[in-house]
This record gives sequence, C-alpha cells and structure tokens, in this order.
Amino acid sequence: MKPILIILLSLGALNLPSQSLFVDLYGGVANYQGDLQTKRFDLNQSKLAIGLGGSYDISAKFSIRGAANYINIAGSDDPGDAAKKVGYRNLQFKSTIWEAQLAMEYNVLDINERGFSPYVFAGLAVFHFNPYAFDPLGNKVFLRPLSTEGQGLPQYPEKKIYANNQFAIPFGAGIKLALTDKLQIGLEGGLRKLMTDYLDDVSGTYADSSILAAAKGAQAVAFAYRGKEIHGAAAYPAAGNIRGNPKNNDWYYTSVLRIRYSIAGKGSNNSKKGKLGCPDNIY
Repeated sequence: MKPILIILLSLGALNLPSQSLFVDLYGGVANYQGDLQTKRFDLNQSKLAIGLGGSYDISAKFSIRGAANYINIAGSDDPGDAAKKVGYRNLQFKSTIWEAQLAMEYNVLDINERGFSPYVFAGLAVFHFNPYAFDPLGNKVFLRPLSTEGQGLPQYPEKKIYANNQFAIPFGAGIKLALTDKLQIGLEGGLRKLMTDYLDDVSGTYADSSILAAAKGAQAVAFAYRGKEIHGAAAYPAAGNIRGNPKNNDWYYTSVLRIRYSIAGKGSNNSKKGKLGCPDNIY
C-alpha cells in the first residue's frame, strides 16, 4: 500500500498541465474459480468488493493506477452434484482478501474528445487471504492451521504449507464516461491470475486420516472431508484419493462500479477541444 501511495504522490508532484490526478472509488461484487467452484464465471456466490485508489493520466491514452481493495469470496460443493462426485466432499470456504495493486491502463479512445472510452489494464498485485469455514455448530474455523491435506507434516514432505501472502497478476477491461470535467463513472471487470491453488484450501489428495488426527486433531479430519455431515454412512476417503485438482491454480475476479474524481490538473476535459471535438473558445 505504501509504495503505491508514494508513486502516486510523486506523479502528482510533477504537476504537468495536461495531466490529471484522480481519486478512484470501486464498489461491486467478487467471485472465485477453483476446486469448489469450477465454472469459469459464476455470480451465484457473489460477495462484497470495495476499493480506494488513485490514478494519474500520463497522456490521453495511458494512465497509471493503484488501489487498495477489500474483497470477499466464497465457494462450496453442491451436495446434490453426485454426477461429478464432488458433492460428497461437502467442502466449503470463505475468505477475506486484502489486496494492493499497481497497474497500467490503456484507453482505446481519447475521453477528452469523445466523452467516453473503453479501456484495458494489467499490472501486479500482492494480497493476503486466510480461508475459513464453519462447523455444524456455527463456529468459525480457519483452515490453514489444520493442514487438511497434510501440508507441513513430515509424512508428506512434498506438501508444503501455503503462504497467506501471495502475488497476483491483475488484468481486465472496462468502459468509463465523463459526466463533468472532473467526474467520471464506469463499469469494470477485473481478473487475478494467481500463483497458488490453495485459495480455497483444496488442491491435491487426501492425507491419511490417522496421521492427520495424530498431528492436528480430530477437527482437522472433520474439515478435510465433510461428507459425513450430509451422508452419515460415508467413510473418510483412503489416503492418496483425489481431493482437488492441483493442475489448475485458483482465480478470483471482481465486477465493480468505478468512480473517478479529479483532484489535480484539469480533469477529463483537459484538451483544447470539447467532448464533441469543437473548440472550447475561439477568442
């Protein structure tokens, strides 16, 4: 967060007359794609996503932007999905994501002349996540300390404990409209390519239940496989059975309303022409 603010303030200090510094507000929903939600896009389990940032118009086509985002995601198996054999896991998770990102934005049109423009962006982000679930009594339980797949146990040296702090590659597209010289509004969709498959605490294979119980307790076994909660006679799967798909990392994505307000420079109408391409003043 601090490096992003330093960069934006440094850019603002340049005070170039044809450029503008904006405050950006984001509000909308977030979703995730992974082992507990395999569809590429699905808004059924949407959660709140909000953000605050800044952007600086380097030229009519390029901007640099930074933001700090508060994002919520969730996913769960469908208990009735017996055809895919995943419902029997009865796994579920939620997570709050704290994200800071810095990106470059390219405007397809000159918003100063057209009054609107589609745009694309890409950059780098760091984020913190910590998946959790609720037990049958409604108690919140964080999943990472349970080593639900045997992560960090000496019997499974190939399974490392995943880090809560990760890098991501954010990218996406949107369209924005200039309402006044200083105020712009738009819609934006943003995806994050992740370097982890444990956003949902599910990735590979089941650990041996006796090993897991001895190392982490009965609660770890209960959250590693929750099929018994809906299929009372269901047995814990044998060690090595597939629990997730480690070949594909997880994703999360946002669909937001974006509001930009100019706090330095001449705002969106900073060219010599108006939004219709006509001179503002002829004298």
